[in-house]
Amino acid sequence: MIHKYIKLLLTVLITIWSGYEFYQGHIMNGISILLLAGIILFLYFKNEILLLVFLKLRKQNFEGATRLLDKIKKPENALIKKQQGYYNLMRGIMISQTNLTQAEKYFRQAIKLGLNMKHDLAMAKLQLAGIAMTKRRKREATTLIAEAKKLDKHNMLADQIKLLKDQMKRM
Repeated sequence: MIHKYIKLLLTVLITIWSGYEFYQGHIMNGISILLLAGIILFLYFKNEILLLVFLKLRKQNFEGATRLLDKIKKPENALIKKQQGYYNLMRGIMISQTNLTQAEKYFRQAIKLGLNMKHDLAMAKLQLAGIAMTKRRKREATTLIAEAKKLDKHNMLADQIKLLKDQMKRM
């Protein structure tokens, strides 16, 4: 994994190189090199390892996703703030299979750091609601479910919300 400041430095240097190519009259080279700088800048905002983790989780490959996340040694130094939120969200999803207390810590940290998309935030709150229900904290679970429902504008999590509400009635 390339450190975030090295990515910015590479973007600046490649952009300067592109400008030099434009100055020399090599327009196509300048455009191609500028596209390379754009790719590196994209990877600054969307970390390459986190993108691969999303793909692994889509395929339900939790072991591979865990191995990839373990490659990020110090997320507070290597990732920007929003990426740290997604790192904690992914870590919480994987740990929730075994250790709910640790997973709750990761989900709370992800919500605190912030997530780019509202449905991701809704998913984190829904996961926290499930953990709160498991720990018999009904009031907190109800609040978190209501917040998740408010954030889920496109009803992507409607089935999960309904399932949690039905389980709450049984408590």
